[in-house]
Amino acid sequence: MSVRARERSPLRRGTVPTLVGVTVYLDHAATTPVRPEVAERYAEELSRVGNPSSLHTAGRDARRRLEEAREQLAAAVGAEPAEVIFTSGGTEADNLAVKGGYWARRGADDGLRTVAVSAIEHPAVLETAEWLAAHDGADLVRLRVDSDGVLDLGHLEALLGRGGVAVVSVMWTNNEIGVVQPLEQVVHLAHAAGVPVHSDAVQAVGHVTVHFALSGLDAMSLSGHKLGAPVGTGALVARRSFALTPVEHGGGQERGVRSGTLAVAGARALALAVELAVAEQEAEEARLSRLRDRLVTAVREKVDRVALTGPALTGSGRTGPVPAGPASAVPMGQGRHPGIAHLTIEGADADALLLGLDMAGIAASSGSACHAGVQQASHVLVAMGRDEELARSALRFSLGRTTTEEDVDAVVAALPGVVENARRAHAARHRPARRPGVPDDAAARGSVVAQGGAA
Repeated sequence: MSVRARERSPLRRGTVPTLVGVTVYLDHAATTPVRPEVAERYAEELSRVGNPSSLHTAGRDARRRLEEAREQLAAAVGAEPAEVIFTSGGTEADNLAVKGGYWARRGADDGLRTVAVSAIEHPAVLETAEWLAAHDGADLVRLRVDSDGVLDLGHLEALLGRGGVAVVSVMWTNNEIGVVQPLEQVVHLAHAAGVPVHSDAVQAVGHVTVHFALSGLDAMSLSGHKLGAPVGTGALVARRSFALTPVEHGGGQERGVRSGTLAVAGARALALAVELAVAEQEAEEARLSRLRDRLVTAVREKVDRVALTGPALTGSGRTGPVPAGPASAVPMGQGRHPGIAHLTIEGADADALLLGLDMAGIAASSGSACHAGVQQASHVLVAMGRDEELARSALRFSLGRTTTEEDVDAVVAALPGVVENARRAHAARHRPARRPGVPDDAAARGSVVAQGGAA
């Protein structure tokens, strides 16, 4: 698409007209607008007919377009076309990698029953591993993280030393706080023990440098709707040497591990979205990092008792040579997602903050959208050592391709008032019950004295 055509696009930077009532959209980590050129390719393919498994001309043409999409996606992420397995999204890809990888490894050696995942994984990985533990005899180990959310490599190293590990799954970039994990070291340790590694790379592809072949990973998951493709598109990129047992059965498509008629329109849309995101990644990484830092700095200046979650603002995800040697000799900090600013706001509840922002025309979230609507402490923050009350006070602003400086300034202008109202509501809910005939301030003092005496 030409520059002029992009300028005419209804989804040009700074506007999200498809979201009625939203002036500022800062929830790109939940989903991001479909790119116009991707929508055009998707619509074009929908007008065509042909099952890519059919032998007639229409079927062969559909197969050709599907394989072109496979090649396009593989080239963008540093993989071979034969390593790309199209799925309906990141969740299906995670399930196939964790369940399928575990079943294949345990089938070859019944002693391999441990599934090791980081304690801050997306529910698509964490709950899949929990299901295997509850229903299939797996031993689930949640790998510890430090106060910044970075994986404890020593814990992984000790676990691998005991043996019996079927598969390790550590996400590339966390969807809530944006921390980038030290995957090179994870792979180094796991492979030394003969254990395959999967990574949920849904929040990494197109945001930080991702090259599947150089990563050493055995499998990684990605999702289209985080990159400007339609919801319902995704892929598992898996080495041919990574054995997978099918999770579903039917037609034997996609290397015999993911049955079902392939959605050519979705595959083509996904491939283009990934290609565009990767091509723009370096420039967007720098631009979004600046906007993210501007947002965090301004909010800290205007609102008290606000803390940034995760590593310091020292840059986004970085890659480079992997030092050899034990885990203790490997640097831990790996940076953060360029577009995610995760804040905890003491004395306020996330639901009140989100409603206040929504009334101001600002879309944000408190964490993973897959658990939206459920008021509970973030398992990510709890794993990082935050208490449950603070873990319920989190806001995630996730910036994307349409985000502008004006969007950031609008949030900074609105947030102090939103926080004030949320804190007032929080204080009212937690105020001690008034005793008959006792003034409110005396009741409060009595409560404090009673608590002190009990201690």
